[in-house]
Amino acid sequence: MEDQVSSARVALKYGIITAVVIMVYSTIINIAGLSGNQLVGAISFGILVVGLVMAMKNYKEQNGGFMSFGQGLGLGSLVSAICGLLASLFNMFYMQFIDNSMLTQAMDKVRADMEAKGMDDAQIDQAVELSQKFMSPGVMFLMSVVGFILIGFIISLIVSLVIRKEKPVFE
Repeated sequence: MEDQVSSARVALKYGIITAVVIMVYSTIINIAGLSGNQLVGAISFGILVVGLVMAMKNYKEQNGGFMSFGQGLGLGSLVSAICGLLASLFNMFYMQFIDNSMLTQAMDKVRADMEAKGMDDAQIDQAVELSQKFMSPGVMFLMSVVGFILIGFIISLIVSLVIRKEKPVFE
């Protein structure tokens, strides 16, 4: 009987590596004052894609060159969950203890964007009040983790379709 490769071990390794790279990248973005730039923020998802591809290739290599679609999807989802959990914890720590002005800056940007769209003060106040409910640490943490998992799942669907190689039935 062949030894089965542990997808959890591979997922943990690449989830941690990907999370650390995202943490370093987000710290650089925050220090440079580019946290409001959506294009620069989207690069984090590029980092996640690279982490998922590396994890699936490593798993496939350890598994004799084979990986089913389901194995790839499960592995990618687990990597995304680990990465999302760690990166979200770091983000909350950063916003609470290192730079607690980030939330205020984000709310100021939201207000300025609404004023630029020509919204009146009552509408802006109502929208800002609603936004502040979603800016609590617990809600932001939960939304961030769920977002990582959902996006990682979608990316894993695509990557595992490309990388998969089914083991022949009669070998």
